[in-house]
Amino acid sequence: MVSWYSLGIALFAAIGTFLFGFDTGIATTTIAHQSWIDYMQHPSNGLTGAVVAVYIAGEAVGALGQTFIGDRLGRIRFMQLLCVIVTIGTAIQTASVNIGMFLAGRAIAGVAVGGMVATVPIYLSEISAPDQRGLIGGISGCGISFGTMMSNWVGFACSYAPYGPTQWRLPLGIQIPWGVIMFIGLATFMPDSPRQLIRNGKVEAARREFIRVRRDLKSHEAHEEFALMHAQIEFEMAREIKSYREVFTLFGRRAMVSIVVQTMTSLTGVNVIQYYQTTVCERIPFDHYLVPKFRLRGLYKSLGIPQTTILALAGVYGTVAFVSNSITTKFLTDQWGRRKMILAGLSGLILIMIYASVMQRFFQDSENRVGKGFAVLGIYLYVAWYYGMINSTTWLYGAEVLPIALRSKVMGLAAAGHFIVNVGVTEAGPSAFANIKENYYYVFVGCTTVFLVVAYFYFPETRRKTLEEIAEAFGDKVVLVDQGQIGAEQAIMEGRDEEGGSVNKADGAQPTVSTTSSVH
Repeated sequence: MVSWYSLGIALFAAIGTFLFGFDTGIATTTIAHQSWIDYMQHPSNGLTGAVVAVYIAGEAVGALGQTFIGDRLGRIRFMQLLCVIVTIGTAIQTASVNIGMFLAGRAIAGVAVGGMVATVPIYLSEISAPDQRGLIGGISGCGISFGTMMSNWVGFACSYAPYGPTQWRLPLGIQIPWGVIMFIGLATFMPDSPRQLIRNGKVEAARREFIRVRRDLKSHEAHEEFALMHAQIEFEMAREIKSYREVFTLFGRRAMVSIVVQTMTSLTGVNVIQYYQTTVCERIPFDHYLVPKFRLRGLYKSLGIPQTTILALAGVYGTVAFVSNSITTKFLTDQWGRRKMILAGLSGLILIMIYASVMQRFFQDSENRVGKGFAVLGIYLYVAWYYGMINSTTWLYGAEVLPIALRSKVMGLAAAGHFIVNVGVTEAGPSAFANIKENYYYVFVGCTTVFLVVAYFYFPETRRKTLEEIAEAFGDKVVLVDQGQIGAEQAIMEGRDEEGGSVNKADGAQPTVSTTSSVH
């Protein structure tokens, strides 16, 4: 059973992914308010489109930033840096007096949330127990869906605010305190990653943090798991990666699986399908990723639903996403396994997209209100299935399949690929819907089918395996430790206990488990 300590740490870390979901979603309704349009002196379509471009560009920069400096700073310090950046970005957006200032705030916030959404899954996967990693690591994905849900409901509530800057400054300002709160928590009570500390040569600090985060283990279990973790990381460090060419030479399959699982999720149509969940006004229709869209009015408006009700339906949409995400994270990810969830998720999405396309073809422009209701149902089936089976699973899986030496480097590339592909498929949306209409969904059916085949043949199961044992699933060498090495680790830990937890050894002391251990 998961400890309250581990659960609390995961929920607090998920503030980072919550900010990603909220900041991405809240600008949808913010930019649509006539008060914002008037205050910014009616920005041109080009400037309005720049809100999309600079934010997505910022996300990609943040994800790549993790690739270059994430390991140098460590998980905690890197997330602290991102907290500072996101606070600055959201404050600038809230206080904006012109469109240039607003765009600067969006770009800065994009850098922060792009780095956060790539780092939090890594951090949680490294501090969680093997049999709880699906729940603890999956909470990062729940943070995204919770942020999206809250942004939708805040947008709905602010639609009732009187005309003026409060309509758009208030929802933007809600984000500001969260970066400060997360920074304080990271500086005070949040544990560091034991695996990252070992990689940096701080073995004694790693022992302290390991005992702290794995308080669920009995004494001999703690000794054995830490010894294995230490030996495996030392072994992998002996083959330190110097270039990306070596990444794909030595760990090609693991790196490609991480990149593919992130990039291909963008090709499931998750953002395009959301075109039909809401619209905020004719002049500036935007989707979840702030990409202009032109056909969103058709489905809900054709049902005769008023604007405020449409915004409420957007809140319901976000709620369905969060609830389904939370349920499967708690009851399926560790129990059923990542591989099965991905395969079942992709299979279900294929069927749902075919259903949605058929319903929209026959009923969207008809007078059949029952048929239109079934067309709307397709949207809710999609969001429930995607967030329930794919959202948290893929972010977690992309992080846990990587060895410690590559986790920041490759996960940053994977997240950047996710953002870049998102831009491509959503930018193509308006013209695609104008020319091939609902048949655009079949493009995603094809992409998802390819994804399904790749996952079936190349994605191994990682459920209930330590991050070091996952190497074996990919055919990589795994270090074995004997009872003598475990006993040496036990002696060190017991020696520390007898001294009241004081540490006499330097952080850079030689490890008790050498990399000359036997391998298979």
